[in-house]
Amino acid sequence: MLDFIFIIGASGIGKSTLAQGLLNKYKTVVIEQNMVPEFISRDGSEEMTGELEELTCWENTKAMALCFRKLGYKNIIVSDLDDLRTADIPIDFKGYRYVTLKLVCSDVEQLKKQMRDRPEGGLIDYELQKKSNEKISSRDPLINEYVLDVTGLDISRVVEEAVHIIESSVPLTEYEYVKPEKGLFYSWVFSNGLR
Repeated sequence: MLDFIFIIGASGIGKSTLAQGLLNKYKTVVIEQNMVPEFISRDGSEEMTGELEELTCWENTKAMALCFRKLGYKNIIVSDLDDLRTADIPIDFKGYRYVTLKLVCSDVEQLKKQMRDRPEGGLIDYELQKKSNEKISSRDPLINEYVLDVTGLDISRVVEEAVHIIESSVPLTEYEYVKPEKGLFYSWVFSNGLR
């Protein structure tokens, strides 16, 4: 039993679909960034920047996750994060039993199809999707982070692979960690030179 299960990856790769599959399996809770209430500014007049918006979303998501944990929930699933925040997970969740599932895919056509077929629709930027997937795939795994290659897998198989990782992992709770440089991560705020 884990405290937290984080799911990261490029847009359209299947994070929300996997989160729903894990929710059905573990019967706990899913937290996604889109659950953060609408906000315009901190004081009603200050202009909201992309950086402040992303920080506000992360702090709210983190607070929700820690609140559920305080209330005794286990296997709390957290998804739809900016990849840049992946570097903060080992800092903010040190001492907890967590894993991060990093979804990657080597088949660009599969990624396009998954993005195109999303039930909720949304922005379709295949070039950015491809570049962010490459950036996320090329980064070495962080503490308690496991790569889950979804290439050629249907959702039931992806869930099966994720469950295997979750149930066989022995997460570290005490460790030394040096936060990697920001340029190694994709961020929707900065796009890190991907556009």
